[in-house]
Amino acid sequence: MRILYLDLDTLRPDHLSCYGYHRRTSPNIDGIAREGVRFERVHCSDAPCLPSRAALMSGRFGIHTGVVGHGGTAADMRLEGAGRSFRSTLSQTSLPAFLKQQGLYTTFIGGFAERHSSYTFYAGFREIHDTGMGGLESAEHVTPTVLDWIERHGDQDQWYLHVNYWDPHTPYRAPESFGNPFANEPLPDWYSGDLVQRHRRLVGPHTAQELIMFTNKPNPRFPRQVGEIKDQSDLRRVVDGYDCGIAYMDGHIGQVLAALEAKGVGDDLAIVVSADHGENQGELGLWAEHATADEITCRIPLIIRWPGGVKNHVDRGLHYNLDLAPTFAALLGQPPKPNWDGQSFAPAILEGAACGRDYLVLSQCAHVCQRAARWEDWLYIRTWHDGFHLFPEEMLFNVTSDPHEERDLARERPDLCQQGQQILDEWHAEMMRTMPEGYNVDPMETVLAEGGPSHAKGQLRAYCERLEATGRGYAIAELKRRHPREFL
Repeated sequence: MRILYLDLDTLRPDHLSCYGYHRRTSPNIDGIAREGVRFERVHCSDAPCLPSRAALMSGRFGIHTGVVGHGGTAADMRLEGAGRSFRSTLSQTSLPAFLKQQGLYTTFIGGFAERHSSYTFYAGFREIHDTGMGGLESAEHVTPTVLDWIERHGDQDQWYLHVNYWDPHTPYRAPESFGNPFANEPLPDWYSGDLVQRHRRLVGPHTAQELIMFTNKPNPRFPRQVGEIKDQSDLRRVVDGYDCGIAYMDGHIGQVLAALEAKGVGDDLAIVVSADHGENQGELGLWAEHATADEITCRIPLIIRWPGGVKNHVDRGLHYNLDLAPTFAALLGQPPKPNWDGQSFAPAILEGAACGRDYLVLSQCAHVCQRAARWEDWLYIRTWHDGFHLFPEEMLFNVTSDPHEERDLARERPDLCQQGQQILDEWHAEMMRTMPEGYNVDPMETVLAEGGPSHAKGQLRAYCERLEATGRGYAIAELKRRHPREFL
């Protein structure tokens, strides 16, 4: 058994041509999709980068691991405490550790763990190649190490190779020499009318006047990165920069696939293509960031080509990224680990059978504090900390008819808001009932108690000065009312 996992940071599925995007961004990924199963409705349980991968590798929700944010207590995996034995539970139950137990030689190539000091991510890997730039790698910094590994090990049996590419993540860093293959192609249809001018009135980090968190000053090292969106030309630069990152990365994936083909391992090679989270490109007023618990940030691509599995199939069930660990277990004929929160969707891969969940609960505590219920056509978002965006407490979207979340239906459909809140309440009760021994506090409460999401904390006083200077002083009084601690 050989498994290649392509871990493609910040990749939203609807910008891949195999998911119906009108630009041909991903011919090599498209080829993998034709040979396997393309999952339409997979979401990370916890966003963004660190919480998502903690859930993926542990098979557990962030509310159980404690990792729901990017700073403070919520950025560290919970200690096992007095019940810890000679080795930690993670050394036996992480996804790589489980695969190692099945006899696979586990290898990681990339920069993720160093970026977030998330060294629990490495649990179970026998070989680790830190590509050394903490998430600022371009594909040309990663691929040579991958090709070298394949040359030395690719034709051996029993391996798992986890490759982490960063190119769709801001700052969009495809080399200038790559050019812009999309310069003459149309933008998505929904970028029309007065959208830019409406968005320039919005407040909060990563809105149209502050794409660089709380400022409009990009790093000159990354010429594709836009500091603010003043007009349709700037908007095009943002979208083209993101799409160029995807296309550039896809070309490097083609090199990896060709190297494996040259080793003669194509027939029995399993390939998984996925991401940690998506990327808001105007949805909810945010640009070039992954800062909410919405459909755009939390929905991720998942393509699985499995030896003996169905081909060119589309699965439309609701699944989490943390469901992958028990799915691998089922595919390998093994029982799941007792502490995994996920459930297997192996029947979708082997038979094309429907096996999705009734609903999902999505979490974001790094930029905002939000949880969302996702079921049928609906997305209900409940906000506890708005990250200075002035989001209402409740939002509701029909993400089937309104995929870019332009029309908030919360006031029109209180019945569906009540249903969404009931899903959140029932899920929360079950999570608290199954909390690890010694813990009884929801880590989102810890984030709020420590002053709020790490990417918002301590920034509001200076940001209000910028709002006044840029003609958006209308928002200051309400921001002060909502966040008085920021002014103490």
